Amino acid sequence: MTRRLPIIHGITEHDAGPYRMERLDLEFGNGERRRYERLHGRGHGAVAVVPMLDDDTVLLVREYAAGMHRYELGLVKGRIDAGETPEHAANRELMEEAGYGANSVQVLRSLSLAPTYMSHQTHLVLARDLYPKRLPGDEPEELEVVPWKLDALHELILREEFSEGRSIAALFIVREYLRHHAGR
Repeated sequence: MTRRLPIIHGITEHDAGPYRMERLDLEFGNGERRRYERLHGRGHGAVAVVPMLDDDTVLLVREYAAGMHRYELGLVKGRIDAGETPEHAANRELMEEAGYGANSVQVLRSLSLAPTYMSHQTHLVLARDLYPKRLPGDEPEELEVVPWKLDALHELILREEFSEGRSIAALFIVREYLRHHAGR
């Protein structure tokens, strides 16, 4: 069943840190009126990078996660700066966080965080043909780089320190992509 989108009768906004909070006055196709709230990021989106050291090994990074107040294992991630493409941002973040550049960067798709109340999009980028290259980043300390075999993904997803949904989804997507596009 295809439904038409609700009619937006009004939007009110206020600042919410790095986001803009919007309150929407909506009318649905059945006449119901409701107010919804959504968060809009102030930037240009983000990237989550799956850097493949070889055909079977992904490079993860361990960094401090303030939301959980612990060190979290995950993918290289970061904001897309003004004027950057997702590919350029991914390569820059890879150099800053993991100390590698990639000769091949490919956006596979976009991922959302919580689409019922956030507009934030993260571009999933596959990075291959890596070479050592470090750029200074904005992290307060150097990140630990942890190689992980994709065929041991079943072990990784059970580790408490590997909990971020985008990283989990991205690794499954890339594993399936690589299985179905091997040799292409």
